[in-house]
Amino acid sequence: MNLCTDQLVMQIADPDQIISLSAMARDEHSSAMRDEAHEYAQNTGSAEQIYLTKPDLILAGLYTEKASVNMLQSLGLQVEIFDPEESFDNIRDNILRMGDLLGHPDRAARMVADFDQRLAVLQSGITTRPRAALYGANGYTSGVQSLSHHILTAAGFDNIAQELGLTWGGRIPLERLIVLNPDVVITGRPFRGHSRGEEILRHPALAPFKMAAHTDARWVCGTPLVLDAIQDLQREHPDKRTQ
Repeated sequence: MNLCTDQLVMQIADPDQIISLSAMARDEHSSAMRDEAHEYAQNTGSAEQIYLTKPDLILAGLYTEKASVNMLQSLGLQVEIFDPEESFDNIRDNILRMGDLLGHPDRAARMVADFDQRLAVLQSGITTRPRAALYGANGYTSGVQSLSHHILTAAGFDNIAQELGLTWGGRIPLERLIVLNPDVVITGRPFRGHSRGEEILRHPALAPFKMAAHTDARWVCGTPLVLDAIQDLQREHPDKRTQ
């Protein structure tokens, strides 16, 4: 019933354990495992539809439709709710919890160990920390209590949101961004069609800045796929791009 739990369950469960995934699991913009998700049935998030499939376990997110969650719980079904991951510790905890729920604790423990090993390799050899701005539609940036911040800093950059004291995130006016003068501006890959919110990313005032589009579906959920996002982002880092 949740994009992020869907992706985590696909990485840990046996295929025959999965009855269905949310429709978002196939979304081309938000899901980093959209191709894999096509191997499974979809659900609409409707409590009635899910109940009729007679699941032993239902996995939901903190912001999953409350009415559906409450109805499924009232019908006596086991519903496990996962909080959004805001740090790498949250990722580790949710992997281990998912492994326990699915009956694969050893598999989950290996996944965490592999995660830590690869993260250490990615972070090795970093001697400089360029200042970076995460800059999205309408000038929004992610603060230090966000998964995006941890991806950015693990890749070897300092987040200018920290200089601004932004905890969760907020809007940086274009004029303020220019004064801050980051070494690189990290944007998302644009959606098809026209978006007024994204017009700011094409403003001529940003032309002198080094711009890089990297915030894709791998940044959305706290799974080991964030390591691919880190590796991709390091193409912009002076200590890593030649490796």
